[in-house]
Amino acid sequence: MLLTGIGGQGVQLCAKALALAAVDEGRQAMLSAHYGGEMRGGQTEASVVVADRDLRALTILPSAWSAFVMHHEYWPPVKARLRPGGVVVTNSTLVSAPDLAYDSGQVIEVPAGAIATELGAPMSAGFVLLGAYGTATGLVATESLIEAMRRLVPPYRTQHVAANEAALRAGAAAVDAECAPAWAQPAGRPG
Repeated sequence: MLLTGIGGQGVQLCAKALALAAVDEGRQAMLSAHYGGEMRGGQTEASVVVADRDLRALTILPSAWSAFVMHHEYWPPVKARLRPGGVVVTNSTLVSAPDLAYDSGQVIEVPAGAIATELGAPMSAGFVLLGAYGTATGLVATESLIEAMRRLVPPYRTQHVAANEAALRAGAAAVDAECAPAWAQPAGRPG
């Protein structure tokens, strides 16, 4: 899967949590981070490869079956790599359907920014979208994402753990678990 947004939205932390949650559930995972030198406002993208068996290649993805889109600014290169029938989970607070112009698969819109603001934790929008992504794709359980997030939050940011957990749960609750193809049946994988 591909995760994209702008620096400062938590895309890299979400990618790490996703990969760690998959490993905790007994799968193999590889993560590759791509970002500019800016801490805020620049391009940020991550690639996560998850498999039920050994992984032996770098996570340079010419194509992917799903995407996590926090902001439309760097969406075009991600869109170009999505396979037909792909699943896109997007932050509809910042990304509208015309910004995506993606009709080759399924788009699941989640107002992650608005949900995070309603929770009183606007900085947790990435975790709202991650919770939605986990539920919509069936890739990982919400509880696994919560445990991974707890382990990844640095000691000087522990005051955000409860808000991040609430964000993950709210994101998971914001989508129908049956709305997208489950992890067990992504395009190109035997069922």
